[in-house]
Amino acid sequence: SVVKRSIGTLTVYAILAVTVVIVFVPIAWAVGTSFKPFAEVYTRAHAIFPTTLQWENYIQVFRVANFQRYFLNTLLVSGAVCAITLTASSMAAYAFARLRFPGRETLFLLYLSTLIIPPQVVLIPNFVIMRELNLLNSLTALVLTRAFLPLGTFLLRQFFLGIPKELEESAVMDGCGYARRFIQIVLPLAKPALATLLIITLLQVWNDYLYPLVFIQSDAKRTLTLGLAILMGDFDVQWNLVMAATILSVLPLVVIYLFLQRFFIEGIALSGTKG
Repeated sequence: SVVKRSIGTLTVYAILAVTVVIVFVPIAWAVGTSFKPFAEVYTRAHAIFPTTLQWENYIQVFRVANFQRYFLNTLLVSGAVCAITLTASSMAAYAFARLRFPGRETLFLLYLSTLIIPPQVVLIPNFVIMRELNLLNSLTALVLTRAFLPLGTFLLRQFFLGIPKELEESAVMDGCGYARRFIQIVLPLAKPALATLLIITLLQVWNDYLYPLVFIQSDAKRTLTLGLAILMGDFDVQWNLVMAATILSVLPLVVIYLFLQRFFIEGIALSGTKG
């Protein structure tokens, strides 16, 4: 019995070790390549660490392309989408979790069914709508087409259902309406779920390539994903600059995740077990 448990434990650790290698080796190669000289990218392509650290690659990125503008555009779009998504999803989720009205469950199922529709399916309708509104080649088009996330409503609704109704009932005795209960009681308790939704939304918008490619034409409105495509070039790809730009674009997401990691894990755990 002890031998079987030991073998099982060793097997689990071996699988985890292989997984760690598979996940982190490409990341380490990308970081190492971002510091390589251009010639070394091809002469020592499989080497993870460069012979000399070339910090100039990170500066060269801003010289080759308008990278600071791409970063600002991505930050504006992501911030606006996250703000709208958190606001709309939290209000809709609270309505589905607490308000009583005819057809609530049917309406929620219809709303939730939009999760099975891929973004590519509604791309052309969104393009036509933005064209009729004269919003093509604008950051507003990217915000409006990505701002409302059905997953956010489902996630927050599951969390709100787990909040004891007694907390709100005591507030009703003090004369609090739905708005005050939502703002003063429910939202402060929903920080883990809100942080989870924030990270999920931010990842989707920050890494989106298809919608900016379709809606944006001018260089001044490009996002980071389009900027990385520019660095790829047509014939001679400078992989050291591409990797440097990639690390710069991913770094803000890593910082935000590390800052919200505790809330993210707690939100995933609680949202998946309530309701």
